[in-house]
Amino acid sequence: MTRFGIDALTAVRLAREGLSVHDDHKLVAPNVLRSHALSLIFREVRNGELGARDAHTMLDRITTMRIRLLGDRVSRAVAWQVAEQLGWDDTVGAEYIAVAKLQADAFVTLDERLAIAVAGVAPVAPFEALLLPE
Repeated sequence: MTRFGIDALTAVRLAREGLSVHDDHKLVAPNVLRSHALSLIFREVRNGELGARDAHTMLDRITTMRIRLLGDRVSRAVAWQVAEQLGWDDTVGAEYIAVAKLQADAFVTLDERLAIAVAGVAPVAPFEALLLPE
């Protein structure tokens, strides 16, 4: 079993395309993933890029995804350290990196900045790795 850390962009893509992660894998992410996904989808609706019906379908898919959401003291402390180390102004991306570092075998992101930042902390896997058996 491979544990993949994912970000909100990855969750949104899985939901948009109606894809399921292969049964050989488990997903982990920080507690904020669902809120970030909600904001991303809401923004698409507000910009006229996505209809409300499709948005609600995507949100339902994200809600039912089997993702272990983490927000414990250790992951928050590591997120703080990562944000400091990278010189970031906030801990948003650092929370994803912390979970990847602590709980995942590899990290999947569609955010190029996050992929570059996490590369020194945890292996980065392509999106398609989520869909394939080990």
